[in-house]
Amino acid sequence: MMDSAILDAFFEECEDLLVALSDGLADMREGLADDETLNAVFRSVHSIKGAAGAFSLEDVVGFAHIFETVLDDVRSKKLATDEALLRVLQRAGDILADLVDAARDDLPADRDQVDPVLRELESFLSTDDLVKEEFVFEALTLSFDTRDSGSEFEVSFHPSAEFYAAGNDPALFISALHDLGPCTVQVETVKLPTDLADFDWTKGYLTWHVVVADQKNDLAIREIFEFADDLCALKVHETTKDDPQPDVMSLPEEVETVPEPDLEPAQAARPSTQKASKKSASTLRVDPERVDRLINAVGELIINQSVISQRIEEASLPNSSELYGDLDNYKLLAREIQEGVMAIRAQPVKPLFQRMLRIAREAADATGKDVNLVTEGEATEVDKIVVERLADPLTHMIRNAIDHGIEKPEERAKTDKPATGTLRLTASQRSGSIVIEIIDDGQGLNRERIKEIAVSKGLISADAQLSAQEIDHLLFAPGFSTATEVTNLSGRGVGMDVVKTAITALGGRIAINSIAGQGTTFSITLPLTLAVMDGMIIHVGGQTMVVPITSILETIRPASTDLAQIGLDNQLLRIRGDYVPIIDLAERFGVTPQSASLTDRVLLLIQTESVSQCAIAVDDIVDQRQVVVKSMQGTYGQITGISGATILGDGKIALIIDPDAIAAGQGNALSAHIRAQKEDAYATT
Repeated sequence: MMDSAILDAFFEECEDLLVALSDGLADMREGLADDETLNAVFRSVHSIKGAAGAFSLEDVVGFAHIFETVLDDVRSKKLATDEALLRVLQRAGDILADLVDAARDDLPADRDQVDPVLRELESFLSTDDLVKEEFVFEALTLSFDTRDSGSEFEVSFHPSAEFYAAGNDPALFISALHDLGPCTVQVETVKLPTDLADFDWTKGYLTWHVVVADQKNDLAIREIFEFADDLCALKVHETTKDDPQPDVMSLPEEVETVPEPDLEPAQAARPSTQKASKKSASTLRVDPERVDRLINAVGELIINQSVISQRIEEASLPNSSELYGDLDNYKLLAREIQEGVMAIRAQPVKPLFQRMLRIAREAADATGKDVNLVTEGEATEVDKIVVERLADPLTHMIRNAIDHGIEKPEERAKTDKPATGTLRLTASQRSGSIVIEIIDDGQGLNRERIKEIAVSKGLISADAQLSAQEIDHLLFAPGFSTATEVTNLSGRGVGMDVVKTAITALGGRIAINSIAGQGTTFSITLPLTLAVMDGMIIHVGGQTMVVPITSILETIRPASTDLAQIGLDNQLLRIRGDYVPIIDLAERFGVTPQSASLTDRVLLLIQTESVSQCAIAVDDIVDQRQVVVKSMQGTYGQITGISGATILGDGKIALIIDPDAIAAGQGNALSAHIRAQKEDAYATT
């Protein structure tokens, strides 16, 4: 049975190779590729194939073989990289990723998906191409090469019996070395039995010696043998120009034997240059459970820091005490450790964005539209958990943008738009949060139609006065859909409400900005990490709570002239010539505030998706500090207005407020009331 750790390592390496493959194919599609890009694409497929053969993953090997044969014909200029071929190559990259995923999950390949693409690949090949690989080694032995620049490295490898039993072929490794640069090949045959009766097929008798020219270092060479590192003995060393080199590739019957003790296993081999050594040591694979335990320990460290701060404050020490300086150093160190640990679990959004490229291609094909998906900020890093949970929401939004937002080519032509629609997917970090935007250049939201559908479904009353922003957010209502018929992409009323729920569960928010005829932008704002956040500690009705600092625009101690009343009990805050609704947090949670007068309390001006701005009334502000977020859903389920809890320095538990949920009900009603009164005032004047 194959060691699961080795198999896991294979799939991890496949992820990197598939990323390189996707990048290269995207560059080829955009016309940005050079010969090195094409070689990198070929090596990615070839490496996956070779490694999959070692694990007897026949579906992966069979598909990758045809895939790399087509790529080899492209490299040799036998095939022109026209639009039809590039489209098939990208689909082949998607299918290869599916096959790797199926192998990881120990599932059979979906032949309904694989076979059509396989036939398309084979349609680009001649009969000779399909069996070409049998003669690769023969072609190598007849090649002439010169070596004018760069360093030469001699590769000596002795395959073991397991190497051959796993389906590996030395000719494939030599072919891959030949792709790196001019080569000379020699084979050591002295160990072959002279009597055929003594031949044992389970033993490896041959040792291969390949000199590869024009190399900056040996990293690319070692990468070729990466998946066979425990199946052969390998030695790679740099030669000098004074070393005698054969003029042609040859297979002499005997060469000077390289003593086997000098051949080191590839996994123990070390790069021969200092530069290479540094590069190979730049990545460290760590078990995610270990990282999670470390993050939990850092969370306890932050809680402990809060406890110490509380104890020192209770001791009423003089401000001149050196203990305060030590405590500040402790706080800085705790934050530095926390940021460093979070960076371990952070990963770029690039793999996620690449998955969306495929979603966009499939959605465009399904709708008969020509769409170009442009990605920006792929190097932006965010918590691994956030990246994993973003996949489904982004999938819904990409499909909706193509299905509902971007017009068909003939419709775009009527408005002087290019036939190819553009969909932009961007990521950036802003003020301790990550912002992901999905921007299309389509027709924009039809707000009149959205409102009609909402009325027909009973989501709003027919005489409801809604702003453009509030109409836009009706898209997130459960069961809402503008599709007139059910398709594979839409029409079932499930999608955008799932998006809103998923984003909210991550502690984020989503906003919409749409201009008729020009397009729509969906902006998702998320915390960089789910474990620790900066919060403002507040008092409400004798209770201590936490408000996420990212949602607070400013704090206000209102004067009586800053307040106004609307209706019987609703209060408004007059700020910079505008009015925003005030939500009493004590009343919202059914507790008694310390003072009935708002002038004795503090207002937190916040911004949410449901209400552009509103003010939350609290009794007092205690402090601003880092808090460790603890989930409550496992024990108490979903609590409206509460996103989690934390442990304070005095050991008490404080609830973490969800500002968006707090503002959703009362804030919307007050905003509509304010808007109606403004419209009446304008009508009167």
